[in-house]
Amino acid sequence: MFCREHVAQLREHQSEIKARGANLAAIGMGDFHYARAFREETGITFPLLIDVDRAAYRAAELKSANLLHLLRRDNAVARKRATAAGHRQHKLGENPFQLGASFIFGPGNVDRFSHISETFGDNASVADVLSALSR
Repeated sequence: MFCREHVAQLREHQSEIKARGANLAAIGMGDFHYARAFREETGITFPLLIDVDRAAYRAAELKSANLLHLLRRDNAVARKRATAAGHRQHKLGENPFQLGASFIFGPGNVDRFSHISETFGDNASVADVLSALSR
């Protein structure tokens, strides 16, 4: 549900992001069929790359949640926010506890922004993404 929420937020600001000279891409863990369904459900038009083996996730040293994360107050707040915006959890993937991240890479091998999720629903805000693109 939270990845759907995040890509929907980015999709809504795609023209602003593009106007600042950036392109969007997402990386998902599902197979081709899961990715196709995700793309159709979210309406994204930017590239959705598939990383079934989670190689990119490991390379970026992204975190994983556990069952206790489901009981966290910040998770409950994020779940309520995502649900109110119409996002629902569909089929769980093979690694439902894998957390995500947001990165902005610039020309010349420059890392301009990174946000590594600490728990479910801890996604980079669009305001932070846009701010990083303004620097």
